[in-house]
Amino acid sequence: MINQIERYLEEVKTFTTKDLKEVEAFRIKFLSKKGILNQLFAEFKNVPNNEKRIYGQKINLLKQAATEKVKQLKEKLENAVEENASELDLTRPGYPVEIGSRHPISIVKNQIIDIFKHIGFNVSEGPEIEDDWHNFTALNLPEYHPARDMQDTFFLQKNPDWLLRTHTSSVQTRYMEAHKPPIRTISPGRVYRNEDISARSHCIFHQVEGLYIDKGVSFADLKQTLLYFTKEMFGKSKIRLRPSYFPFTEPSAEVDIYWGLKTETDYRITKGTGWLEIMGAGMVDPNVLKNMEIDPGVYTGFAFGMGIERIAMLLYQIPDIRMFYENDMRFLSQFKPVV
Repeated sequence: MINQIERYLEEVKTFTTKDLKEVEAFRIKFLSKKGILNQLFAEFKNVPNNEKRIYGQKINLLKQAATEKVKQLKEKLENAVEENASELDLTRPGYPVEIGSRHPISIVKNQIIDIFKHIGFNVSEGPEIEDDWHNFTALNLPEYHPARDMQDTFFLQKNPDWLLRTHTSSVQTRYMEAHKPPIRTISPGRVYRNEDISARSHCIFHQVEGLYIDKGVSFADLKQTLLYFTKEMFGKSKIRLRPSYFPFTEPSAEVDIYWGLKTETDYRITKGTGWLEIMGAGMVDPNVLKNMEIDPGVYTGFAFGMGIERIAMLLYQIPDIRMFYENDMRFLSQFKPVV
């Protein structure tokens, strides 16, 4: 045993390194709870009585030598690190911080919000898991109404009266419950429909819907509001409204803007017509006002809704809606707010 301790002493004396990690490994080997020294101390009881004094002296020498070796090497290496650090050029500029970019959906949504805020619209939000009343029935879509088939819905399995909202009109019904006219609000948010995913459609997308209710609101007010929006958003001053059908508005219209035919891209996206559909709109159906306990004999209003992805695809000429959801940094890093 004493010969083994002598070999350990020699190992400690000759040990050297320029790596702090190796110093720590050396300390663990000799001085930790499971290290060599503790093992030697544990063997002390098995040493013959006539050798115990020398054995104890050797262990203490080994402990002192190992402790001193660790201390010396740590001080030497740490001082070397400090000396190297002092040679750094502290006036040298740091690495540039790469600034991220907003998601194109967020850019377009914020632009739409800013445009309508300038004419007095506030922003309202609501739950994405909605009940049947706020999503359908209150909006003039009673149970078994055929127009419900226009929106393929994700119903919650345990409770069929609850669903993932199919439009942000459900936010408007909640807003009308909590506020009395005059009402002027837009409702941006994520919506869900059970549709096949393709380059032109997705089961998750985003909408912004607007609602204005007051005394004497007319279809002319709706048209002027939409004309203001298209000028601010697209720089286009020519729109048309085509008759359409929505259960919660009457009369209803599809809104087109004249995009033009100046380039091949214009021909492609407008299919040679120069016109592009951008949203749906109409006067709020009196039945909806009655469901919300608003007197349709006193108040009238208009509503409109648009898909944020569709607007973004037009502004940035993005050919595939799926690109918004793939989180590809090569795609997302290209986008900056349109000015």
